[in-house]
Amino acid sequence: MRRTRQIGAVAASAVTVLALAACGSSGDGGEGGGSAAGEVKVWAHQGQEAEVKVLEQIIEDFNAAQDEHTAVLQFVPEADYTSTLTTTDKGGLPDVLEYDGPMMASLVHAGKLAPVGDLVAAETLENQTASVLAQNTFPGDSEVYGISQFDASLGIYGNKELLDAAGVDYPTGIDDAWTAEEFGAALEALKASDADGQVLDIKENYGAEWPTYGFLPVLWSAGERLVEDGTADGHLNSPAAVAAVEQFAAWRPFIDPNTDDAAFVDGRVALSWVGHWMYNTYADALGDKLVVLPLPDFGNGPKSGQGSWAWGVNPESANPEGAAAFLDHLASDDAVTAMTTANAAPPATTSAVAASELYGTEGPLAIFAESLERTCGDGPLTVDCVAVPRPVTPAYPVISKQFSEAFFGAYEGGDAQQLLDKAARAIDLDFQDNDGYGLD
Repeated sequence: MRRTRQIGAVAASAVTVLALAACGSSGDGGEGGGSAAGEVKVWAHQGQEAEVKVLEQIIEDFNAAQDEHTAVLQFVPEADYTSTLTTTDKGGLPDVLEYDGPMMASLVHAGKLAPVGDLVAAETLENQTASVLAQNTFPGDSEVYGISQFDASLGIYGNKELLDAAGVDYPTGIDDAWTAEEFGAALEALKASDADGQVLDIKENYGAEWPTYGFLPVLWSAGERLVEDGTADGHLNSPAAVAAVEQFAAWRPFIDPNTDDAAFVDGRVALSWVGHWMYNTYADALGDKLVVLPLPDFGNGPKSGQGSWAWGVNPESANPEGAAAFLDHLASDDAVTAMTTANAAPPATTSAVAASELYGTEGPLAIFAESLERTCGDGPLTVDCVAVPRPVTPAYPVISKQFSEAFFGAYEGGDAQQLLDKAARAIDLDFQDNDGYGLD
């Protein structure tokens, strides 16, 4: 999942050239493609500074721990990363490539990812959480194509002091989430004691994929997956989906545009609809006034997003054994804990979740861990499951664009039915033009 402003991380460098971090290789490491004997070329997105430093240390530790393989790390600015993967021929890709979760199916369809089930150690796969396995499994062949260090989750952060002052009761867990009607009533109550009546932040200041990641849970909570069996019509634009989008759009008068990205930390709003990545910032600002709540229930139980960056292997790698060894190292407890300590993300291994101070049973973000544990996967959207993967299909880029435009078009006052009808037609036409991407 992308986290540059659209999903809340610090913006990546604007530099458009590849920034090479030399890690003791005998090769030049400047291009993708086949590696020298024993070399493992690795591409990663250049995101948060804290993540970059941890990944550099992971590379150093991997190289020091054994003498069969030497990993060479190359960063690509996050703003350019996905387009670099999609436009680079697979012969020019490295042995190991990081990818944004929902892009997995497109990369598999293009022949740029190899199944990892027979490459990595069995215990590596067994220790991956159910939610990241759902993200990294390709429906066309049910093979796993990636290994994750961390996941992502969504919820609502609340300012307990402002909620209490307005007399607003709030949920204590997933199973007593506000209904959409109760959420609207809470906004009304907060508005009564707020100077401008804007009491909710939904990160309007974010761009790119945030509208899809942040607000697909509205549809899922209404009982719709957006696309079923390669068809959007009747799902994205169903009566339940339209009603949920219209309900959300009706809350616009309560929402702070948040152009300075400080609405919640400055106390201008009592509620912030966002994900795990804001926890450190919010906890530093609010201390024990911070509460973490589930998203509202639009009729089919509260739902949340899931999925983030993962790691895969180039099918044309000259060193698949070294690539697999590196993935095993990435998924080790030490590496996962170091990364998730740096970015406050939900760990993607069951052992690291259990040991996490943030996500363990008594941790302040236990609600996010519970959401991910209760993943819907690719099964039915029941009332009891919570986290849902974004559509695992090569059509995802089209789906994301069409959903984002329709959702925010309705939010800005457009006709929800017409906008969702148009988006469904565009998505279905893309499937038709590409023969269902071979998934029929």
